[in-house]
Amino acid sequence: MSLLPFSSQLIADVGISFGDEGKGRLIPELASELRGTPAAVSVVLKVNGGANSGHTAAGIKLNLLPAGVVEREIAHLAIGCGVVADPRKVWWEALPLEKKGYPTLSRLLIDERAMVSDFTHRLLDLAWEDYRSNVLREEPRGSTGRGITPAFCDETGQWQITFADFLASPNDYRKKLAQRADRACRTIQHVCQVSAATWDSFFEKLTAAERRANAEAIELGVFSAGEFDFNRFKGSAPFTLNLDALADTYWHAGSSLAKNIGEVRELIRSEVRAGRTIIGEFGQSYWLDKRHGFSPNVTASHTFSPEFFESAGIPLQRIHTFGVAKAYDTKVGTHTFITQMDDAHPLAAKLKQIEFGTSTGRQRMVGWFDAVEKGDALRYGGYQDLMINKADALTHDGDWLGDLLICTAYEDASGKRYHHVPRNEAIRRALRPVYTKHAGWTEDISKIRSFADLPENARHYVAAMYRTTIEVAFHGDYGNDLSRIPASALPNFRYLGVGPEPSQLIKDIPTATELLKLT
Repeated sequence: MSLLPFSSQLIADVGISFGDEGKGRLIPELASELRGTPAAVSVVLKVNGGANSGHTAAGIKLNLLPAGVVEREIAHLAIGCGVVADPRKVWWEALPLEKKGYPTLSRLLIDERAMVSDFTHRLLDLAWEDYRSNVLREEPRGSTGRGITPAFCDETGQWQITFADFLASPNDYRKKLAQRADRACRTIQHVCQVSAATWDSFFEKLTAAERRANAEAIELGVFSAGEFDFNRFKGSAPFTLNLDALADTYWHAGSSLAKNIGEVRELIRSEVRAGRTIIGEFGQSYWLDKRHGFSPNVTASHTFSPEFFESAGIPLQRIHTFGVAKAYDTKVGTHTFITQMDDAHPLAAKLKQIEFGTSTGRQRMVGWFDAVEKGDALRYGGYQDLMINKADALTHDGDWLGDLLICTAYEDASGKRYHHVPRNEAIRRALRPVYTKHAGWTEDISKIRSFADLPENARHYVAAMYRTTIEVAFHGDYGNDLSRIPASALPNFRYLGVGPEPSQLIKDIPTATELLKLT
């Protein structure tokens, strides 16, 4: 079966759950599919977020730089103006990649309007978590500690420092940074009410976290352990900073990237005119969007395809959106998790062995496939192609041979059914899942490359994930008769992941109409 063409040169790589769907692996696959054609991928654009979104591509774990770095023939790696980026983090990722043989800095373009995050934002990140716990007596939200939300707060407060500032006067930059540091220290002391002892602990906590995250770079000899020592920024008294050390360090990191700072919008316009493909790499997912998700368990940026145009700085036009999910669900933090499995369930125990956050290393909660979330992302966000990963993780092993479950609706205590995700969190928090049951399989599917070769029960489960997602997306439309939905409105199920390796994909999945008939 030949794969359908894409509907645009612009492709959005987005998650349709709560993150951690495996979006990074899509980029090498798209590059491979278009390789050798006039529409070959020439740009991978980091669209949103910052170093809080962990992607893994071709076995390489990334936080800030676009995952297209693993494909050497992709000419341009771009960071859009919708991103907050720590210039030191650029170096921390780029130099080890160069050491491993991935040309990085020669391909990197950071938009001059991309916002600069720095150490002050990381201190604020930890301080607000402390405030939630010790002042408000609430459960911490589980921040990555990378300073992303405080950096975006500078944007809305109109205090932003952009990468263009590294092309201007060092004195102007130092003045802006000094003002930022003063605001941060006052907020931490007087608003967050952090103790002096806790203030001191922040420096050690961040030092330990970065040394752990950059252990490979230290081992490779790219950086010394001292590079990640944040104690150098500590002032002589609590709630003060060594401004000279802070400004010198960040000015050096940012100004050394001067040749990598420019206009991403012109690059993308040029590549579109040349007929080439641009992939927009999104962090987080639809349900973590700061406007459409559920606060406080959201990110600080917009996480779906419209943000492509804002971050790239180009006019609104046709875009091909790729929705990425897993064959089950995971969440981290304090999310309402309607389909969460009991930790004592044998499948939960198995899945939790492989589910840890790429950025934080935190253990993820695991649950059954929630078609309500995926269907709503289609109904209100829209996507043309679908990729579902980790179907192989559901294969039976051990003594448990029970049914797999798919959530097709929610129900409240009175029995009222909800076929879409309520926008009111108070309502959502009180709901329970309505499941359909599906027989599992014992055969190893990780080596299978054709849909027809999957065990019958696996084929039916894949079809059921698709059908229930469509049923939610179009509930109430067309008299709930799926056969009446125009074929053009149905997303194409393009890839099924059956393992972590790039080759472990099934690409000959039946058409939407055939999948609906299969169930």
